[in-house]
Amino acid sequence: MSSFADRVVLITGAASGIGRQLAILLSREGARVAALDISAAGLAALESELKNAGGRCATAVADVTNPLAVRDAVSQLESQMGPTDLLIASAGVGQETSAETFSAEAFSHLIQVNLVGVANSIAAVLPGMRERRRGHLAALSSLASYRGLPRMAGYSASKAGVNALMDSLRVELRTYGIACSTICPGWVRTPMTAALNLSGLPMLEVEDAAVRIVAALRRRQAFVAFPARDVWQVRLLRYLPRPAADWLAHRVLQRLTPK
Repeated sequence: MSSFADRVVLITGAASGIGRQLAILLSREGARVAALDISAAGLAALESELKNAGGRCATAVADVTNPLAVRDAVSQLESQMGPTDLLIASAGVGQETSAETFSAEAFSHLIQVNLVGVANSIAAVLPGMRERRRGHLAALSSLASYRGLPRMAGYSASKAGVNALMDSLRVELRTYGIACSTICPGWVRTPMTAALNLSGLPMLEVEDAAVRIVAALRRRQAFVAFPARDVWQVRLLRYLPRPAADWLAHRVLQRLTPK
C-alpha cells in the first residue's frame, strides 16, 4: 500500500504546473487531494480529471497572499476531506526583475506570493498538526534560492526566504513529529516558465519533476535539489569567491539575453 493512501494532501497552486501534476500523481496513489488555487476554472478541470479516474478531491478558490482567505479555504477543505496530513505549498509566480527595469511593485508581488503565501498556507494547517502531533509540511523552492541570479532578483530572494523559513520550522517542529521538506527543482517546463525568456537554459519536464518530488516526500526528506547537472553549478556559484561567482553568473546572463 502506498504511504499516501487515504492521506489528506493539501496542495496550493494545484490548478496548473507542478502543483497540478503532484495532485494527479498523489491521487493515483490513493491520497485524498485538497486542491487550492486562485483559478476556479483550473480547479474545476483538475477535480473533474481526478474524480473521473476514481480519485477523491475537493477544491477551494483562494489567493495565498490573503491569510484570512487561505484560513477559510483550508477550513472548508478539511471539513470535506479531513485534517491535513501533508501540505504542499506549491503556489508561486515568476517574473523578471532586471536592474534595467527594476520595479519595487514587481519585487513585492513575488515576495507576497512565493514567500508570504507559503507562510499563510503553513499557518492555516500548523495548529492542527501540532495538536495532533503529526504532519508533514513541504514547500516548493528553487535552485534559484542558492544565489541571486541575473534578471531574477525578486524570484531568487523569495525562494531564498522559503529555504530560511523551512529551515527554521524544521528544527522546532521535530519534537512534534512534524516533518518539513524543502524542494528545490531546477527550471521546469510549466506555464510559469513559459512566460519567461529562459530558452537558453535546459528544462525539466513537469512529469519528471513531480515524480522526483513525490519520491522525496515519501521519504519525508528534509531537503532535495535536482537535477544534479544544475545543482553542482549553483553550489559552485554559492561557494566560489564573489568575483569568480559573478563572472560565471554573467555568463548565464549572456545565455539568456536574446541575440
